[in-house]
Amino acid sequence: MSELSTEAPAQPAKPTIFFDGVSSRRRQVTLTLGDALEIVEEGGTPVRWAYADIRRADGPAGILRLAATSAPPLARLEIRDAALAADVTVRCMRLDEHQTTRRGVAKIVGWSVAAAVSIVCVVLFGVPLAADRLAPLVPKPIERRIGDASEVQVKAIFGRNVCEDPAGKAAFTKLVNRLRDAAGLDDDSMTAGVLPTPVPNAFALPGGKVYVLSGLLDKAQNPDELAGILAHELGHLKHHDSMRGLIYNGGTSFLIGLLFGDVTGSSAVIFASRSVVEASYSREAETGADTFAIEIMHALGRSPKPSAELMFRITGKEGGGLTSILASHPLTEDRLARMTREDRPASGPPLLTDKEWQALKGICGSGKI
Repeated sequence: MSELSTEAPAQPAKPTIFFDGVSSRRRQVTLTLGDALEIVEEGGTPVRWAYADIRRADGPAGILRLAATSAPPLARLEIRDAALAADVTVRCMRLDEHQTTRRGVAKIVGWSVAAAVSIVCVVLFGVPLAADRLAPLVPKPIERRIGDASEVQVKAIFGRNVCEDPAGKAAFTKLVNRLRDAAGLDDDSMTAGVLPTPVPNAFALPGGKVYVLSGLLDKAQNPDELAGILAHELGHLKHHDSMRGLIYNGGTSFLIGLLFGDVTGSSAVIFASRSVVEASYSREAETGADTFAIEIMHALGRSPKPSAELMFRITGKEGGGLTSILASHPLTEDRLARMTREDRPASGPPLLTDKEWQALKGICGSGKI
């Protein structure tokens, strides 16, 4: 095989253009193909590019556009003559080394798939794990601020004024305090109230806020029925289920807000309110809250079965829509069966007297709805 000529070829009629990568000036140059590519501008200092450093750059059809790894990043050489372009190309053994090969494409696709799988794993496993670990660690002042923000939204939906009949409020406070003491919840900042709306529901907000909707109170036939529901909600407070659900549903946006202090912004309010309205705790959280309620009612010498009978009565009449107390909860018949197994004869005093119960039933007054 004959060796490549090292003599300078006859210069083509079509000009070769060079941009030095420092200025935007367009330079017309000639090339010398020796032991390196020499770029010469009349009256200027020659520029040498080693053939091993030369790489093909993107360019229009009919123009061989070159760059060099040893030159400034924006330096470009444009060869318009086909014969000269072929002569230069044959000397540049690493001309297309930087181009993506099939193996490179496969590697990019592989890393892309791996990234997608990682994202799915974070959503399915990472966020729930983070929610479980972070929920108990959220400082109480921050949790209260979140509860205050979501409380505003809840009251806008269900009624801004809490029912305030003095006798009914005193009875409700007595019932809540007995449950709270039995549960070992010593947080004096915990608040509870009744909101005037026909929706049969009860829920717990972050920061120790518990609300009963008067529709549920209207359907309750005795204090034990209502007490079991309230004990269930206290279980959500004890287990930080509200915060856990908020972190899980809010995902990355809420975690960032938690880190930077913007936890009363729109994301926190929207996700907290949605979780409350839809009662969107996990099945595991609901089962845990049921267990907590059973333990509290037993500690008070009362049976947990009446609360399950109340829930069964509600779903049998109203079908358990999104605003029902049973949305996303265990099946009513399964819950009733479990509470029936845990039924015990009453060994403790009544949670309220008949007079107190009647006062609680009228806590919202005649015009409550």
